[in-house]
Parts: sequence; structure tokens; C-alpha cells
Amino acid sequence: MSGLAIGATGFVILLVLLAFRMPIGLAMAAVGMVGYAILTDVDILLNYLKTEMFWRFSTYQLSVAPLFILMGNFAAKAGLSQALFRAANVWLGHRRGGVAMAAIGGCAGFAAISGSSLATAATMGQVALPELRRFNYSGSLATGCLAAGGTLGILIPPSVILIIYAVLVEASIAGLFQAAFIPGILAAFGYVLVIAIVVRVDPKAGPAGAKSTRAERWEALLDIWPVLAVFLLVMGGIYIGFFTPTEGAGVGAIGTFLIAITKGKMRWKGFAEALISTANTTALIFLILFGAGIFNAFLGFSQMPLLAAQFFSESGLAPMTLLLTMVVLYILLGFVMDSLSMILLTVPIFWPIIAGLDFGMEPEDVKLWFGIISLIVVEVGLITPPVGLNVFIINSMARDVPMIETFKGVMPFFASDAIRVALILAFPALTLWLPHLVGG
Repeated sequence: MSGLAIGATGFVILLVLLAFRMPIGLAMAAVGMVGYAILTDVDILLNYLKTEMFWRFSTYQLSVAPLFILMGNFAAKAGLSQALFRAANVWLGHRRGGVAMAAIGGCAGFAAISGSSLATAATMGQVALPELRRFNYSGSLATGCLAAGGTLGILIPPSVILIIYAVLVEASIAGLFQAAFIPGILAAFGYVLVIAIVVRVDPKAGPAGAKSTRAERWEALLDIWPVLAVFLLVMGGIYIGFFTPTEGAGVGAIGTFLIAITKGKMRWKGFAEALISTANTTALIFLILFGAGIFNAFLGFSQMPLLAAQFFSESGLAPMTLLLTMVVLYILLGFVMDSLSMILLTVPIFWPIIAGLDFGMEPEDVKLWFGIISLIVVEVGLITPPVGLNVFIINSMARDVPMIETFKGVMPFFASDAIRVALILAFPALTLWLPHLVGG
């Protein structure tokens, strides 16, 4: 059997294991080790595992991931999610659909200090869902807007998935954070527009709340100054080059820790919970990274990515046609896989193909552009059936809402995502303008 055939067989076996709900990290490691041993030798595999373990987990760039995760956990313990939602709600809650719009605003604000979609969905769901119920929002709109709003955590910098992508393709983390800023803002405004359209079609879906006084509005804004301060300090420092991403993440973690202490919202128990949660999430990410490293090494020996890149580069198909094909494949994979798994599994195959195509841009610009497109499309997988992790998280908090209603509720937001992908495909400047502006 040829190396290509062995690689293709291993890929199919991996998908079968995932269909049987085997953890993605273990599945990739198991298939990768068996395939690697078949193509080389068991002794060579053992030697590779020894060096891979050290190299994979001692990569300096990856240290930024647990620091941003810790920053998000401290922010949650500090009660910043409640402050963000309250500030958005006192300004928007008196409008039809205003509480749902406030939930999106809260998600966007928390995403700016979290970097995790699941954390954003879970945290804001606990804060906003009771208010949405209190004002008799429809189950589909209430749960749908929170599931979709949670996806902002994967796009609005800092984003853990962007960090992983940067390591995979050797791109600038700071450049990717800059490239994601405008698409992230577009996502938040797009979701707010979706809510406005939904409540116009069905006014009962999102009744207006009570109007707040001017004093209440300004008081709520003053409550969120720590979020603005941390975001401006960390992301502003990274954008202008004052911090490296790792240094910025460290400063952000310390800043949110001090805020949590001064606000009196975190005690020793909360501090321990934040550390344990960070350790658990980091261990899960690193296990998946380890499995992906072995599996991708196996695919490299099979020459599958190289042959695929050669085939598509010589196929005569337009570069945009191939890119659109990858977008469709990402959407299909989103039906059965989570976002991190998709990035780790596909980027080592897709990126060599993209790098060999002529999009009329510099290679570094293509890295940024393709990274943001990939990120948005895998973000959609968090709200598509049957997996839709964000949908399951929010629905578990609203057990009185049937799962089918939540999936119906996210469909308009899915349409907003599709329009945003089309805009970024058609106008790469939406992702490249800020990196060019800041980087010169």
C-alpha cells in the first residue's frame, strides 16, 4: 500500500473514531502513532514521541494561551460579565429586542478579555438568561442570541484559536489579533441587526424593557471601566508593539486578578477555582495539540498534504473556487467537530494548498486573511447541528426550551455569519487594513 493510501485510510479511520465520540486528542494520537509506525518504524516513532513531547509543550508562543485563559477566569470571578451586561442593558433594554442586544454587547465585551467562545457563552448565559426570561422573550430568540453571541469569544481578540493557528502556520499573533478586530466588530453589529429584524417581524419575540434614567446609564458605564482599561492596556499594547502577546497576556492576567481582588468578588476559593479551571482547559488544549502533532507528522510522511497541494495547484481551478470549497468543507466538518479540532486537523492540509495559490497578495497577508476566514467558518460550527457546543451549553441552562427551538433561534445569526464571510472573501481589506495601518 502506498503512503498516500495509508494516509487517506488513516484520515477515514480518524473520522470514524470521531463519529463514535472518541476524544479528538486521543483519536489523532492513536491513528497518528499507528500510521507513523507503519510508514517508518516503531523505534523511530518512539524517538519522535520523545522529542515531540518536549518541543510541543516548550514552545514559547503557546505560553500565551494559558495566560489569556487565566485572564478570562479572573474576569469571570471579578463579576465583570454582570457589569458588562448591565451597562449594555440600561442603554438598550428599553427598545424592542433591547435585552437580547444587550446580551450581544455583553458577549462582545467579555470576549475582549476572555478569548474563549465556550467561556463567553456559559458566563453570559448565566447573567443574561434570567433577564431575558423576566421580560418574556421567546425561547428561540433568548437562547439563540446567547449561543450566537458566545461565538464572539473565538473571534474578538484575544482568541485562543487564533494563537493556535498562528503557531501552525508561523504567523504573527499580534498581526492576527489586529486582522480579527474589524471582523469581530462586524460580527457583533451583524447580530444586533439580526435581533432588530427578528423583533420587527415578530414583536412578541422581544418585548421592550423599562427605560433607565440618565444617572443609571452613566453609573453603569463607570462600572465597566476596568474592562475598558484592561482591553486598552493589553490589546493596545500588543497592537502598537509595546508588549509581545505573551507579555500582554501576563499583564492582562495580573490586571484582572487585581480587579477581582479590589471588587471583593474573589476569595481564596474563587482563586483556586480559577487556577484549576485554567489548568484543566490548558491540559485539554495541549492534549489535542499533542495528538494533532503526531497525526500531522504521520500525514507528512504519507505525503498526503504535499500531493494534495500539487494536485490543486495544477488543477487549473481558480484560487477563489478552491477557497470556497474549503469553506464548505469547514461548514460540513462543523456538524461533527469542535472549532479547535477543525483548525488542528485541517490547517496542516489546507494551508500548503492556499500558500501555493496566487491571490494577488503577499504571503503574510494571505496568512492573516485565510486565518480570519477559517476562524469565522469554524465559529459557525459552534451553533450548527448536531454538535453546536454553544447551543448545548445555553440549552442546558434553559431546560424549558426545546433543543429544536434553540437551533431555530440561531439560524438568523447563521445567515449573518454567511454574509460576513462573503464580505471578507470579497474585500480582504476588512482584515488587512488594520495590520497594514499599525505595522506600516
